[in-house]
Amino acid sequence: MEKETEKKTEKKTMSLGGTSGLGQVQIADDVVAMIASLAATEVEGVSAMAGNITNELMSRVGVKKLTRGVKVDVLEGCVTVDLAVTMEYGYNIPETCNKVQSKVKAAIENMTGLTCSDVNIRIAGVKLS
Repeated sequence: MEKETEKKTEKKTMSLGGTSGLGQVQIADDVVAMIASLAATEVEGVSAMAGNITNELMSRVGVKKLTRGVKVDVLEGCVTVDLAVTMEYGYNIPETCNKVQSKVKAAIENMTGLTCSDVNIRIAGVKLS
């Protein structure tokens, strides 16, 4: 008698309302985290997500690494994002963080239709060139 031991990892997903009768649309929290990570690293002055790989390597490595340094909480269609970023030396931190917050909020809201209430940023390090 074989004993099946499957490791079940249940990912958090949220359902989007307004289906057209064709089915249901669900978005995993990891997808929202990946959107936030990519949007943040597009801002000039952000070197990388803390504990993350750089954009040049992301095509060679799996997408799991892209969500490091990002924590996403979704409650009733409202998203809260916590980011840990590494900044490049010489950039104004408050100005760069404002750009990151705006870009991440816009990306999440445009791509998912969810409301992004908070984008919290923690500077985890500074990269010297």
